[in-house]
Amino acid sequence: QVQLVESGGGLVQAGGSLRLSCAASGRTFSRGTMGWFRQAPGKEREFVTAILLNSGVTYYDNSVKGRFTISRDSAKTTVFLQMNSLKPEDTAVYYCSAKTSGSVGYYYASRDGSYDYWGQGTQVTVSS
Repeated sequence: QVQLVESGGGLVQAGGSLRLSCAASGRTFSRGTMGWFRQAPGKEREFVTAILLNSGVTYYDNSVKGRFTISRDSAKTTVFLQMNSLKPEDTAVYYCSAKTSGSVGYYYASRDGSYDYWGQGTQVTVSS
């Protein structure tokens, strides 16, 4: 089993920045994938970004490309989401996700059904 704990959400003005963290514990999976998804009120959960833990290859949804950056620590147990130039439409609950194996590539990284483990979510609110 893998446990994921997110932190770093909060309230920020448009144009501001936030940094989210997701710490993984339990079973190690240095060759897996970790990602971030978000869900706004009344909307379906959507893909934000993901990183392959072994290679560091990253994937981004077009809506956040150039503004958000995903990274991992050297131990490959924590991933970070640096969010810059935040917009009100970025307001959502952000969820960390992980899968320990499986196919790679944008298609699989962006599908929430690919992931085995999820965090509890952290609220990000961007005011206009």
